[in-house]
Amino acid sequence: MLESWDRLSARCDVVVIEGAGSPAEINLRDGDIANMGFARAANVPVVLVGDIDRGGVIASLVGTRAVLDPDDAAMIRGFIVNKFRGDPALFDGGYRAIERFTGWRGFGVVPWIEAVSRLPSEDAVILERGIRADPGRLLVACPILPRIANFDDLDPLRAEPNVEVAMIPPGMPIPVEADLIVLPGSKATIADMAFVREQGWDIDILAHHRRGGSVLGICGGYQMLGRRITDPLGIEGERREIEGLGLLDVLTRLGPEKALRHVTGCAFGAALDAYEMHMGETTGVATAKPFATLDHGGTDGAVSDDGRVIGTYCHGLLGNGSLRGAVLARIGGSGGAFDHGKVVDAALDDLAEALETHLDFDPLLAVAQGAAR
Repeated sequence: MLESWDRLSARCDVVVIEGAGSPAEINLRDGDIANMGFARAANVPVVLVGDIDRGGVIASLVGTRAVLDPDDAAMIRGFIVNKFRGDPALFDGGYRAIERFTGWRGFGVVPWIEAVSRLPSEDAVILERGIRADPGRLLVACPILPRIANFDDLDPLRAEPNVEVAMIPPGMPIPVEADLIVLPGSKATIADMAFVREQGWDIDILAHHRRGGSVLGICGGYQMLGRRITDPLGIEGERREIEGLGLLDVLTRLGPEKALRHVTGCAFGAALDAYEMHMGETTGVATAKPFATLDHGGTDGAVSDDGRVIGTYCHGLLGNGSLRGAVLARIGGSGGAFDHGKVVDAALDDLAEALETHLDFDPLLAVAQGAAR
């Protein structure tokens, strides 16, 4: 992690490091690498962000100051209050109380910003949405794997007015009315494939396909669609192989090299602009009918002979409106009227404008510039 920090700080004027959890989890401090542990190791200043929407933000920030080790507390330069609804002037007294009790300066109160809802999902909160029945829309079902990764691949589908995305939690079957099942990326494909079987989701997926349903596997999900996944070097763990779903005639062999690259090309007659981020090589008969032809001369993925099973290593492929529309057309739907990338860019612009309005940016930049020196 420190190597990554050194590399980024050498290339960038400002590096923003997002913590995970809370710096006040002092019971986990000895092994902490994401909050104060990293701040101390890299010698970077810290600004705390308190979520007022959850309630108790005064006690949260003041309590953090009370429990922190003095050397950790010395790294903190101030705080921001986030997600405030209503007139920020109503919180003036609370804001000053936090400053008084902690000795930290405030850098501003950020209101609830609608633009954030148009940004990609950054954490597992999105997975809590579950199933919402809406018979007038196409239903896309995605099982929640324990080691699920890159689930923001589904965000462009969520934004489609005629599509319902249902995240299927453990303990629930994949609904029979699903028009499309998406198997998402995974941080540990063999373990998650075993979990799919434990949940009986393999039975649901195979039955869905027999009924004429479509399946899309992205990255680890693509590997699961094949006949077998092997891990001869034990990169993912003790288990060295597992049988896949057998919906695509391919085999995946995991290896130490990680593919990480931007890819462009053509899929289903539409432009592809995506990225690969995976370990392993997938080969087999089904790759003779690839999902995409890439501009660098290669191909990606595989499509079954019946056209209803698609496997790809391309993350972000659904962001392009034309390609998303082509995928939806294959399951009897329509869409793709907007470019999700442009939606995200516009949301980032709106977010930046709101932050510039409500935060004391000059002092914040001074903190960052002091760290850079």
